[in-house]
Amino acid sequence: MSLQPTQTQQGRKNALVTPEWLDRRLDTVASDTPELRLLEVDLNTDFYHEAHIPGAVSIDWRRQLQHATRRDIPSKEAMADLLGSRGVTDTSTVVLYGDNSNWFAAHLYWMLTYYGHDEVYLLDGGRKHWLESGRPTSTSVPSYTPRSYHPDGPCERVRAYRHDVQRALSRPTALVDVRLPAEYDGTILAPPGMTESAQRGGHIPGATNIVWSENVRSDGRFKSADALEQVYNDWDIDRESDVIVYCRIGERSSLTWFVLSELLGYPSVRNYDGAWTEWGNLIGAPVATSAE
Repeated sequence: MSLQPTQTQQGRKNALVTPEWLDRRLDTVASDTPELRLLEVDLNTDFYHEAHIPGAVSIDWRRQLQHATRRDIPSKEAMADLLGSRGVTDTSTVVLYGDNSNWFAAHLYWMLTYYGHDEVYLLDGGRKHWLESGRPTSTSVPSYTPRSYHPDGPCERVRAYRHDVQRALSRPTALVDVRLPAEYDGTILAPPGMTESAQRGGHIPGATNIVWSENVRSDGRFKSADALEQVYNDWDIDRESDVIVYCRIGERSSLTWFVLSELLGYPSVRNYDGAWTEWGNLIGAPVATSAE
C-alpha cells in the first residue's frame, strides 16, 4: 500500500490526502517505524487531549511553531528537534491536520515546505470532518522512538518579508489579505479571543480582501479545483502574477497559500508571515483603512 498519494493531472504532487486514504493506513500511523507520521496542530490546543486520530502526535503552535521572543518561525535547529522528537525523519511521509479548517496545520505545512520537506500533506477536512464522519478516535498519547531530522532549505520562494511587501507596493504584485472584513477595514485589530495585535488597524494599500473561508466548504473540506479557480478569477488574481498573501500572524494566510500554490499551481505565491502584527506596528508603513 503506497504511502504517497497520486499526482494530479497537471503532474504536481497531490498535496491533500482524503480521510479514506488515511483511515486505511492507521496501522502504519501507529507503528514505530518512521514511514508515516500524523501530526495534529490545533488553534485550541486542548482538543488533542479530548480526542484525536489514533497514532497522531500533537504540535503546540504557541510554544513550538514560533520563537518565544522574536515571533519568528522555528530555526532549522528547533525544527529538527521538534520533528525528530516526534519520530519524523527527512524521508517520512508527514500528514498534518487540525481544527479551524486546518489553519495551523497549513501553517506547519508551509514551514515544512520552507525547510524542504517534500513528502508533506494536509488531511482534507481536518479534525472537524474526521470527527463528524464518525471515524476512529483515541485519547492515548503515542510515544515514538526519537529520530534524526535534518531540515533542508530554506526555500525562500515561498516566504515574503517586510522588504518584499514594501517593494511590492510599487511593482505589479497581487496582495491578498485573508482576514475578516472588519480586520481589513480597521474596525477591529484581531478576531475575538485572539491576543496578538498591532498598534494600527487596516490593510496594506492595494491589497484585495479574500477571506480565508472562501477556500472551504461548510464541512471544512476544500472546495473543488474549479470552484477555487472561480474564487480567485472573480477577484482578478491572475495565476501568472507575483502573489503575496498575509493575515494577522501568518496561519490563515498559510491556508490560502496552500490553495493557490499547492492545489491550484500558481507559480509564484509567497506567505508574508510577519503579517499584520508586523506591518501594523512599523513606523512609517502605509496603511489603508477602507475597502476602496
